[in-house]
Amino acid sequence: MNRKVMTLDEFTIQELRNYPGATGQLSGLLRDIGLAAKRVNVEVNKAGIADILGEAGKINVQGEKVKKLDEFANDQFISSLRSSIYCCGVASEEEENFIAFDDEHSKNSKYVVLLDPLDGSGNIDVNVSIGTIFSVYRRLTPTGTVCELEDFLQPGYVQIAAGYIIYGSSTMLVYATRRSVQGFTLDPSIGEFCLSHPNLKCPGESDIFSVNIGYYHLYEDKVRNAIDYFLAKDEHGKIYRHRFVGCMVAEVHRTLIQGGIFMYPAFGKYAGGRLRLCYECNPMSFIMEKAGGLAMATGRQRLLELKPSKLHQRVPVFLGSRNMMDVWQRIVNS
Repeated sequence: MNRKVMTLDEFTIQELRNYPGATGQLSGLLRDIGLAAKRVNVEVNKAGIADILGEAGKINVQGEKVKKLDEFANDQFISSLRSSIYCCGVASEEEENFIAFDDEHSKNSKYVVLLDPLDGSGNIDVNVSIGTIFSVYRRLTPTGTVCELEDFLQPGYVQIAAGYIIYGSSTMLVYATRRSVQGFTLDPSIGEFCLSHPNLKCPGESDIFSVNIGYYHLYEDKVRNAIDYFLAKDEHGKIYRHRFVGCMVAEVHRTLIQGGIFMYPAFGKYAGGRLRLCYECNPMSFIMEKAGGLAMATGRQRLLELKPSKLHQRVPVFLGSRNMMDVWQRIVNS
């Protein structure tokens, strides 16, 4: 039989063949993340009939109510990475501090992982798309030792890989390395992620903008000016379309496939920004840039150049197609 479908495992093995000097650690790490994603996907798909909907009765380090599925996803990804021989430590949005793995295999691993185990968890109870975001860095501390905080507080441009899993009408794993962005769709008949979107590129032109209009009057004037521009016809009579889901994974995935701009400005009590630099903004910005788009923290500041000062730092984020980002920059820098 002529097999045209390539699984995630087959793809990572093929990549190893293309780069003889590769150690295979990153490929193994991606497979471990994919395994945890399959476990979470099973629970997401049966959430309506299992006792994992609703709140867990806890408040996380962000001051947010923890959903039961949040807790389950966090446990699954940390457990999978702890069992891996390719990861020396993990930092999770749900944990106050990073977790260093101190067994011999882990201490000799080259990579640390940062993750948001379940992005958009406010959508769980209403059956709207949710996702997982992850980021991989090469450790700074010597191999053979226990990882330290400095391994996790690196600027986004030095990421080795980043990706997300979206649990929607189909489950997809999208990941970027410094060479390309690849998309894999979970085939439930064989339980494998299969290459479905090779060499993803964000369209350079689009007419979709995504922002929470509900906070419009709390945004700074120049951000409101940009929103006003997109809400009205431009000078050429072009009409822009507004979309907002309330889950960064879903917003970025749509932007990656269809183009557009995703904006989450600073506002009100989130004067420094709402989304987390290490767990959400850095990995998504890395993916967007590797797919040909742009990602900014302000009108003039590239997001991936920010040096994190703490694990749970928040920042504003603006990312998407080059034409939409060019319009946004022209307005906010005027």
